[in-house]
Amino acid sequence: MDQNRSNGKHIAYIRAPLTIAIMLAPLAAQAYVGPGAGLSLLGALWGVIAAIGAALLFVILWPLRRMMRRRRETAAQQSRPDDTAPGAEPHDRSKSSHHS
Repeated sequence: MDQNRSNGKHIAYIRAPLTIAIMLAPLAAQAYVGPGAGLSLLGALWGVIAAIGAALLFVILWPLRRMMRRRRETAAQQSRPDDTAPGAEPHDRSKSSHHS
């Protein structure tokens, strides 16, 4: 009797996916999609794909842009003379040579 029950479970594991596959199998479509609706669908799909692509590109390029910006800032700081170097006098704008 136990073997009979196990056969029933085994058949159920085959029957359920087979039933779903038959239900989802494409049959003759009983509808008409005109060219306007089809082009609208393709345009909307293209917009979604482009938006997802732009978002992925932005996420991927963000760290690269940040790294390049830090390199530029570091290079600019190294090329600029340091006003606070030992022995250097601070620049005082109030003592300019231009008097009005």
